[in-house]
Amino acid sequence: MDFSQVLAEKTESILQKWVIEVRKDQLIESADDLSYTAIKNHLPDVIKAMVTVLSKSQGNDVKSIVVASWQHGVLRAEQGFDPSEIAREYHLLRRVIFETLETNLLQGTPTAIVRAMRLIDTVIDEAIARCFNSYFEERLRELQQLYNSLMLHNEELNRLVNANQDYLAQLAHEFKSPLASIIGYSDLFLRQQRQQTRVNNNQVNVEHIERVLRNGRHLLRLINDILEISRYDAGKVQPEPELINVSELINNVLEILEPLAREKQLPIVVNCQTAPQQIFTDPVKLQQIITNLISNAIRYTESGSIDISCEVLDDQKWAIAVKDTGIGIAPENQTQIFEPYFRVGCQNSYVHGSTGLGLAIVARLVKLLQGEINLVSEIGVGSTFSVTFPLQLKM
Repeated sequence: MDFSQVLAEKTESILQKWVIEVRKDQLIESADDLSYTAIKNHLPDVIKAMVTVLSKSQGNDVKSIVVASWQHGVLRAEQGFDPSEIAREYHLLRRVIFETLETNLLQGTPTAIVRAMRLIDTVIDEAIARCFNSYFEERLRELQQLYNSLMLHNEELNRLVNANQDYLAQLAHEFKSPLASIIGYSDLFLRQQRQQTRVNNNQVNVEHIERVLRNGRHLLRLINDILEISRYDAGKVQPEPELINVSELINNVLEILEPLAREKQLPIVVNCQTAPQQIFTDPVKLQQIITNLISNAIRYTESGSIDISCEVLDDQKWAIAVKDTGIGIAPENQTQIFEPYFRVGCQNSYVHGSTGLGLAIVARLVKLLQGEINLVSEIGVGSTFSVTFPLQLKM
């Protein structure tokens, strides 16, 4: 029996079963929000190479295995997969292939069965090896770019701190820890990669890369927020209004943020039945305001829910409110919460990953869109941020 022909005929069935298994597997969380095509990506090419290897009439198609697996690894790195998730994918692929071909394999001779199983195992092992190599290469490339970028930022920040000691004292403190970690781990990893010809512990290296990237992304967010505040304060940002649907905009924001709330098991309750049908404002800046308020609510809430309401107030104004059941803000801190770099006195109020500039940006954006923002909060109960805007931005 020609098992290569059987495998070719059942390729689509194998892929469909495999995608279902990947989505069901709780150990592959990165695939939860991916489409069928995004999960499948280059696996058809891997199976095609397997068909060629199994065929007695053709030589081993090692090149196609290398190319397909290499592309698979690069894409999985871009999609944010962990190495353990990739290994799990190939474990499921091996199982699905043997389950699908089991009936046909049992019809062959013992020699043919052993040959087919050995070749399938060989191809999958080779695919795993090539996939992991490309995954590490992609992570290393991203790390090198981030390292170069952050070194330039570090030099510029040193010049800024020397020129503006008073204004940037708190800012320098924010940069110190993540930047030191980035440079230290980057330098360690890059020196290891240059010195060793064989990598004996890829998992340790990946952990170094991931730690560097987490700190790097936090630092770049902080830098971007500072630059944004500087642009607003310098009067370099102007609104670009157009007619928009508020409910659609809120739904777009929720599509982005719902995975964060779902991770913390926080339900988001939306009441926009009396929202305005159309308003005339800047959609990009309004979306930034709503995104900041909802993401803050999720970040500082461990249990309970997030409530979002939107309504028309009169023939000139409308309002949106974001209510959480989070840690709350003390009365003495509520007047300062919109100031840059302000940290609430409560020990547990600072959440890792926050830049401390989000609400300062929100306050400036609200003013730019001719609105007003109000806060009602109680320690241990939660906070409600309410923003009132004109239905039509005056230019």
